[in-house]
Amino acid sequence: MNWLSISSNAFIAAFFLYCFAFIGFAIAIGGSRWSNRDVEAHKKRWSRIGFSLAVLGWASHLVFFFTRWKGGGHIPTSNMYEFMTFLGMAIMFAFIVVYLIYRTALLGAFATPLVVIIIAYASVFPSEVQPLIPALNSYWLKIHVTTAATGEAFFAVGFAAALVQLLRVVDFSSKEKSAVKQQRGVEWVLFFIVVIVGFLVSVFGFRAGGYSAEFKQEKFTIDQKGTEHSVVQTVKYDLPPIVSPYNSEKQHMTSFLGMDKPLFEAPSWMNGVNAGRKLNTVIWSVISGLVLYGIIRLILRKPMAAFIHPYLDGIDPEDLDEISYRAIAIGFPVFTLGALIFAMIWAQIAWSRFWGWDPKEVWALITWLFYSAYLHLRLSRGWQGTKSAWLAVIGFIVVLFTLIGVNLVIAGLHSYAGV
Repeated sequence: MNWLSISSNAFIAAFFLYCFAFIGFAIAIGGSRWSNRDVEAHKKRWSRIGFSLAVLGWASHLVFFFTRWKGGGHIPTSNMYEFMTFLGMAIMFAFIVVYLIYRTALLGAFATPLVVIIIAYASVFPSEVQPLIPALNSYWLKIHVTTAATGEAFFAVGFAAALVQLLRVVDFSSKEKSAVKQQRGVEWVLFFIVVIVGFLVSVFGFRAGGYSAEFKQEKFTIDQKGTEHSVVQTVKYDLPPIVSPYNSEKQHMTSFLGMDKPLFEAPSWMNGVNAGRKLNTVIWSVISGLVLYGIIRLILRKPMAAFIHPYLDGIDPEDLDEISYRAIAIGFPVFTLGALIFAMIWAQIAWSRFWGWDPKEVWALITWLFYSAYLHLRLSRGWQGTKSAWLAVIGFIVVLFTLIGVNLVIAGLHSYAGV
């Protein structure tokens, strides 16, 4: 039996089921277009449809996970593709748990697109099964990665609820200075999400068009005896190279809008492996995000947050505050075990030290300290409502930087893949 083929088909099925689940939840919260008599029945019916599709998508995602495990011979969490797909599956699990407690369709309308974005982001990376590197060939891989991702998944659900809460309570008609700051803050969060979507659109768009570019980069290394060696490597681009690698020579470059050579060269301090390519990816993400955001603004003719706000009338912000807090309270101890305690045990086994100030370790600690502060301020200082929601939103942005920025921009022992 071809387990990897079954796994690939199950992954595609899960992706589309999640998309349909989002549509179901979106229709559920759009019930204001029906007569008042039918609104509640409409919401319940489409909420059930959306939730059923989400559960089916998660079941298909489970099939993907276990068949890939069977076909690959090891748990599929060893590279960025596998980790991000597992994180998407964990977020959906966390959403299902929270939904069964609170039955809030609005949460599904924000959690399901988050899962779609994350597994679409996973698809950017090579999906081939790769043999485990020695440091990953341990049963602690299963324990550390799965628990850390599950904790982050509950943080994601807390983020979704907090973002909805802010969209609900911020007064987008007010011109007062404090209200304007809140409006801009929420709009920046939505813009950040649009930038991620823009990155996906640009990568998949240029890949579909068959774009490619290659550079020959000379890199100098010094061995333990102090002797300098020159190594020539080939750096491949999937996006038009606005920035070329430092100290490189063009080998091949498909012309784009008349551009047949890079506009700039990466600075000398970015002379790491693929550093120039990653800087180029960041630039394209921002450009694509700005273009996409501009198109959305032209269509809506108002800020995105102001457009969404009226659709949230009738939603109790205190319920959203409670959902966000409970999700983070569940995720925090799980994240503590997975990202810190189990990680340190595995680090001792793999690298003979509990702590080494690797960038991923540092940012995992920063994430833990931030959510520790969140829980302290909420429980001891009474930070509820808007203050708590902002902390939950900022906290998950820190999580995303730990997952994306550290893995793809900052070189370290945890960097297993790149874009």
